[in-house]
Amino acid sequence: MVFRTAMRDFIPPEAEQLLRRLLARLAAAFRPPTATILIDEADGAASGATNDLYDAAQLYLGARCLATAPAVRLYKPRQASRAVASLPDAHTAHDTWKGVTVRWTSTARPAERGGSPYNVYGGGRGPSGGGDHRSLELQFPRQHREFVHDSYIPHVIDEATRMRLTSRERRLYTNRAAAPGEDHHRLWTSHAFSHPSTFDTLAVDPALREEIRADLLRFASRREHYERVGRAWKRGYLLHGPPGTGKTSLVAAIANLLEFDVYDLELTTVPTNSHLRRLLISTTPKSVVVVEDIDCSLDLSDRRNNAGGCVDDDNNNAQMAMLSPAAAAVGRESISLSGVLNFVDGLWSSCVGERLMIFTTNHPERLDPALLRPGRMDRKIELGYCSPAALRVLAKNYLGVGEEPDDDQDLMAQAEGLLAVDVRITPADIGEVFMGCDGAGASAALRKLIGELRRRRDTPAVDAMQQSTLTAETME
Repeated sequence: MVFRTAMRDFIPPEAEQLLRRLLARLAAAFRPPTATILIDEADGAASGATNDLYDAAQLYLGARCLATAPAVRLYKPRQASRAVASLPDAHTAHDTWKGVTVRWTSTARPAERGGSPYNVYGGGRGPSGGGDHRSLELQFPRQHREFVHDSYIPHVIDEATRMRLTSRERRLYTNRAAAPGEDHHRLWTSHAFSHPSTFDTLAVDPALREEIRADLLRFASRREHYERVGRAWKRGYLLHGPPGTGKTSLVAAIANLLEFDVYDLELTTVPTNSHLRRLLISTTPKSVVVVEDIDCSLDLSDRRNNAGGCVDDDNNNAQMAMLSPAAAAVGRESISLSGVLNFVDGLWSSCVGERLMIFTTNHPERLDPALLRPGRMDRKIELGYCSPAALRVLAKNYLGVGEEPDDDQDLMAQAEGLLAVDVRITPADIGEVFMGCDGAGASAALRKLIGELRRRRDTPAVDAMQQSTLTAETME
């Protein structure tokens, strides 16, 4: 303290800075020259794609180098069996491989928000703000530069790939709500994916189920075929049918069959077509991109039936003229049918790898034909009301009623007979009936289901009469 006070009192600030530089150079002269490699967490604002090398290095450090680190960040996903270690910000770990010692340092710096004209939501940081830009610094003796580039970094990537394969945890991703002009690179948030649905538990027609299964397995094993014919390795499914017919369960069963990650894309939170492209290229291979209820997310209706929309367009343009330039730019720059078509089948769709694109809807007639053509939606799968074959699957899943003859077979025959006369009930409704009889036995559950089917068979005329009365009152 006395020495520091004397320096401040008797040595000018300029001389102090010169002395510090001299001491730093003197200390560096006794150290071997070092080289540094910066590994950013993301690719930057240009594309927003995550850096696979950063994730691989963090995984490698968590398994190899953090046992002797002074501080460790631990994170345990909700469904994971154990915690995952990573290097905290502004901390260092060392690793030695083949006699060469390297130094890893984790850094973080505040993100710089650009002055985008589309950003009318204000700057600053927050839950949806820019956050921090994280990176890893790899320092090593300069004479080992070629060794680090040619051997050590490939070793880190190979070890991380091996660890991912041995402890692979499939993830369910959803896109973050983003304001126009935001350049945050974390476009998706994720959770462990552990949906129990499989093809054996799907309440669909057995022939359709096996046809879908065979189509998926054929797609997953034909990488060379897609390369030979010059097509991107992707496939599109459109699942349509009334609510409760198992569209979401089929998506989960597809992901479980192929062991793919799931990206649940919410189009209503996507501000622009360019942001939609960034979301696409930030997905990983071996993934299922799902857009549920696409007819409710955007106006993707048939353009031939929208010829009368010119007046509305003129009114919208007049309203835009009354807004500020930034707000008007936000209103004009929004996601469109063209952006969705390019997302499904444009040039950017081939930049990811092996991928399934699945859209679900309750009203396929509302969608534009351009979205449904082959190459975008390769298969249209209709999931209808419950059939006798689907009822047998549900009875086996919920009640344990199999093919063996027992007292419940007569009740099953009655229920199947009611379904055969076109009584409309969804698998979800039948599952709810069976869940309500949990513990009461299979016979009680089947009797309750038969009563519900008879009620639905006898009430269509009454429902139609009530609907006509309601329509007449509405017109009056």
